[in-house]
Amino acid sequence: MPTKPSKNFPKHSVDISEEAGVRYLHFGSDWVQGAMRIARPWALELSYTREMMAGLLLRPTNLWPRSALLVGLGAGSLAKFIYRNLPDCRITIIEINPQIEFIARQYFKLPDDPRRLDVVIGCGADYMLSGDRQFDLLLADGFDADARAGALDTVPFYQACRARLSDRGLFGANLLGHNKGFQGSVERIKSAFDNRAAVFPSCDSGNTIAFATGGEPVDLSLEEMRERAVKLKKDHGLDLLPTISRLQLMHPLPDGHLRF
Repeated sequence: MPTKPSKNFPKHSVDISEEAGVRYLHFGSDWVQGAMRIARPWALELSYTREMMAGLLLRPTNLWPRSALLVGLGAGSLAKFIYRNLPDCRITIIEINPQIEFIARQYFKLPDDPRRLDVVIGCGADYMLSGDRQFDLLLADGFDADARAGALDTVPFYQACRARLSDRGLFGANLLGHNKGFQGSVERIKSAFDNRAAVFPSCDSGNTIAFATGGEPVDLSLEEMRERAVKLKKDHGLDLLPTISRLQLMHPLPDGHLRF
């Protein structure tokens, strides 16, 4: 169900800067909202965006995911990576600010291919609560100019996300691990998903990625994850081996398995 464009989209400025071959997106401050290495526009430049794709370690990637919903467009990094590397996946993006779609296409090389990549201008929370289409992968990465997620960090939103997942669906959220409200965000996700969630160790930027599911359980060994990580690095240039190492060091994993 399409969402009507929000009449109250953010009025903050949208700025672009460049340094050392990297183009950055800002929302009226120095806070980085997205980045693209100009020589490698399809690569995931920021560490937290790489970790948001760690769902590819948690499900067999043959024919998964076939559909992805991204809440928040930013510089389009996740959308471009999925578009380039997972050609069987149809991508839907919900973005509240119409300026961002224009800038992502003009300055960050977001593809113009409505058959595979659909940008819906509207409120992510409203979209989640107003339809029933399901997705294999659902990633929430929406913040305002002050790094606040607002309605995208509430139990009703997370419950709506759970309802929108397919049987093998995974939900992933970008959380600010150094933010004083971080633990509250984790508890809201766990509440919505009946504690079937895993919080990955914070990456260098301070971002922390949480994954959750309401359908088929995640149950795999560190060895299986490493094998998948090696293949992802070889096939798509995505290096998640450091993520697995941090996960092993910072989380007790019963008998070497990640389960949720």
